[in-house]
Amino acid sequence: MINQGRVVQEFLELVQIDSASGQERLLTDALKSRLTALGLEVVEDNAGAAIGGNSGNLIARLPGTLKNVPTVAFAAHLDRVTPGFGIKPRIKDGVIYSDGTTILAADDVAGIVQMLEAVRVLKEQNVEHGDVELLFTISEEAGLKGAKNLDRSLVKADAAYFLDGGGDVGTIIPSAPAQRKITVTVNGVPAHAGIEPEKGISAIVVVADAITRMNLGRIDEETTCNIGTIKGGVATNIVPAEVTLLCEVRSRNEGKLATQVDHMVGEFEAAAKRFGVTADITVEESYPAMNLSEDDQAVQLVVEAVKALGLSPVLTPTGGGSDANILVGKGLPSVILGIGMEKVHSKEEFISIKQLVAGAELVVAIVKQAAKA
Repeated sequence: MINQGRVVQEFLELVQIDSASGQERLLTDALKSRLTALGLEVVEDNAGAAIGGNSGNLIARLPGTLKNVPTVAFAAHLDRVTPGFGIKPRIKDGVIYSDGTTILAADDVAGIVQMLEAVRVLKEQNVEHGDVELLFTISEEAGLKGAKNLDRSLVKADAAYFLDGGGDVGTIIPSAPAQRKITVTVNGVPAHAGIEPEKGISAIVVVADAITRMNLGRIDEETTCNIGTIKGGVATNIVPAEVTLLCEVRSRNEGKLATQVDHMVGEFEAAAKRFGVTADITVEESYPAMNLSEDDQAVQLVVEAVKALGLSPVLTPTGGGSDANILVGKGLPSVILGIGMEKVHSKEEFISIKQLVAGAELVVAIVKQAAKA
């Protein structure tokens, strides 16, 4: 059913179109042309202008041949991490790699190609289906900015499937954590470190005192936290007057998330008080949690689609955030799908042709399953 040669050729073509967060214009235009040629209705929103990029999100719609069945959406992102310009793909033993000087950009060109091929098959095989939407987001790798600025009114789907997950095709990710960012600036007292250090209060010492009292890393099966960066001090002969830390907390449980954030904020505040200095602390929501149960219709639909392909569904949570989290927060039930890409965000990234094809087969199977609902 899937045209393997066409899938591979399109993948090779699209990974060679340079794209990066905020610089997706070339790939956006290439997709617009292909989607329009397929007869889809295509709209570009204003997310690019909102974030200072050169392209918006693309929303394409394939009108259904059936009424009163769920509308399903499939999504992938247009940007990629660096080094992602000048990609030269290579095929060896049924696996696609880069030439080793760049990433491959299977994350997320594989998802893009799987969506395009599925639409071609639906049309060529005259498959009866409900409305199908394709969403291509920008600046996912730069903080989910495209999804955050998506014009939600342009997406009418009852459920969305994000082709952006790790694991083989058949991996289903219905649950992902919320994330909070914590920014802390501790204000110490400067002094000459060699002449009168006792007149200073080291911001570094205050921070160290707080950190030694914290629970960090893996808190439980749902919750993690990390202090990612520490910056402060200007010279060895000056007691450091200021230190800034960037931290994160993630949890699939909102209560646990709040508890861990309060714990870390409390320890920074308590340490500042013990040393008689101040700490400026801000907490920002990066994205909400997504927690669909196995019984949710959106999950069951893809479970049955995977089984229809003769595969065994593997339901597993993830510790990472994605555009799916944002769409869940905007009221759209969303599931992340494994699409077979490996070693993403590295020059060793690869995807097998078998998995590339299987992902397209799964998109078609989901559309068929939705038509039965």
